[in-house]
Order: sequence, then structure tokens, then C-alpha cells
Amino acid sequence: MKRGKNSMAHKLAFIGFGVVGQGLAEILQDKRESLKNEEGFEAKVVAISDFRKGSLYHPQGLDLEAVLETVQTTGSLDGYPNTDGLITGWDSLQTITQSNADTIVEVSYTDVQTGQPAIDHCRAAFESGKNVVMTNKGPVALAYQELSALAHKHQVSWGFEGTVMSGTPALRMPKLALAGNDITEIRGILNGTTNFMLMRMDEGESYGAALKEAQSLGYAEADPTSDVEGLDARYKIVILAQHVMGMPLSVEAVECTGISQMTPELIEQARAEGKRWKLIATAKKEHGVIAAKVSAEKVPLDDPLASVSGALNAITYETDLLGPVTLCGAGAGKTETGFSLLIDLLTIAKARETVRS
Repeated sequence: MKRGKNSMAHKLAFIGFGVVGQGLAEILQDKRESLKNEEGFEAKVVAISDFRKGSLYHPQGLDLEAVLETVQTTGSLDGYPNTDGLITGWDSLQTITQSNADTIVEVSYTDVQTGQPAIDHCRAAFESGKNVVMTNKGPVALAYQELSALAHKHQVSWGFEGTVMSGTPALRMPKLALAGNDITEIRGILNGTTNFMLMRMDEGESYGAALKEAQSLGYAEADPTSDVEGLDARYKIVILAQHVMGMPLSVEAVECTGISQMTPELIEQARAEGKRWKLIATAKKEHGVIAAKVSAEKVPLDDPLASVSGALNAITYETDLLGPVTLCGAGAGKTETGFSLLIDLLTIAKARETVRS
């Protein structure tokens, strides 16, 4: 069903304009007409502030096509056409507090161990009465209770679907489609790099060769520690426990081991048992207490998680009314993560229309 076309444009300010920010901008540009006609959603980018690329603000909106062309040609925002009313040079906090944006798209480069500067960006946005959508997992894992309370206090929305499985709805699906269930356990393959590596080792590659291949394909960083030692998955299970299960959980409370000690002998041992190694993040609720861990596990071949191959992610929710429900999809990617921001924006816009009506 087509929605009304009269909705006011949703004004956005981007904090950070790297791969993910540009991914969202391209989607907004390419799908402008279909989003307007099918979803009643119209976005207007009024500001961009990037630590390296510079900053732009125009209260009437920026020309997104010109922005993308300028950045992709020069690597900077400096060449954007100077028009009446254009303001340049604002830092991230000025952009958040002084722009007329409704929602801040927080995709800055952030230290996952401290959650900064994204935590401060969220605080500033909420205190300014602005919504936030983001893909940075550090702030959500580390400051979930504080930031949720602050958003609630200021009656604004906070969307972070992309922090766990990119655009695959690991947070939205259980909250909406599984509403009414008691979710007692979450088990997931939450890191595509290690899943790809374990698949290649299962096919006969050494750990070193599998890592090198993952790096050459862009799955693993030059320093792969966060992936191979399970740290990336640990942040994600903390987010799932807090948001989906409603249980407070600190990063430090999650026991964590990775796959760096995996050997061909261990791979062969699992095969002999009719199992397959996977790096599994688990959060289990028992008697009002939650226990969580990340570790390599031998998964039986009839478990849905055993058949998840390549860089895909998957997650199984154990529910009291429906039993186990497994969701599988992309866990990374420019367009996929851009989509996660879009779906958060659509959710906020629809909530805004509901309040108005």
C-alpha cells in the first residue's frame, strides 16, 4: 500500500562520512522516489561533519549528489560548491547542537574500547532533543543503560540496528516479530571473519593461510585481534543481552576466547564427531541471572548454525512459545550497513507520524 506523500522532510546531520555514511547517502539518493512514494519518507541532509573530510551545514539542505561526487572525487568536502547560507568549519559537537537536524547519523570513527567520541555525541544529541541512529557498537555495549535513560528523558529515539548484524534485523526482529515470547537464550555466529576462516580451515587450509585469505578479501583488518580473539563478538552479545533480553551485562563479565589456537587436529576431531567448529557468542538467562561467553564450539551438523558458511552471520533465539528461531544474513558491508541506518530512520519517521496523527 502506498503511503501519503505529504510528510515533512526528515532532516539529517551526518557525524562521520566514511564508507558507512556514504553507503547511507547513496541509498537515500538512489531510492529517493521509491522511499517517498512507498514509505512516505523524505530525507534532507542538512549537515555533514567529518574529522578528516571537513564539514558543511545548510539549514535548507545540501545537494547530496554534489556531496557524493565531491567526496568520491577529492576525498574531501572542501570542493563542495559555495552557496548562500552555507556554513563550513563546524566540529561534530557544533553540528549536533547548532544544526536544525531532527536526527543525527552517528558514524564517526570511534574507539570501541572507550566508546568515544560517539558516547559524547549521543549525549549532546539527546540533550539537544535530537534522535540518533548509529552503527558504532562500543557506545551501545558500554553505555546502554545511561544512553537509553537519557534518550527516554528527552523523549527522543535511539536506533542502533547495525551494531550487531549490519542490516540483518538481529535486534528489530526479536523485539517485534517475537514479542510476547520469553527469550531465554541467544546463540550466534556474530563475526563473519572468523566464520570464513573456520570454513576455510574445515576445507583444509592452515590457520595462517585462512587469515591471510580473509585479509586479502577485506574481511579481516591488518591487526585481526578483535575478530580472531572474539572481542568483536563479545561487544555484540552484550548489546543483544541488554536490548533483546532486557538484562544488564558488562563487557568484562563475558568470558571470551577466540580461534587463534585452532589447529588441523582440532578440526579433524570435530569432523570425526559429526560436528563443525564455530565461534559462538552465547547469552543465557537462568533464575533472573545472565551468563554470557564467546568461545569456539563443536556444533552438531543438524544445528542450523553449523551450516552457516562464508562471512555470513546467524543467530538463534530460544523462545518459550515458538522454540528456537534462527535468523541468518549479512553481518557487514557498505550497502548492508547503510540499510541498517535507513531502517532505523524509517522506524523513527513512522513513530513521528503516529504521534502527529
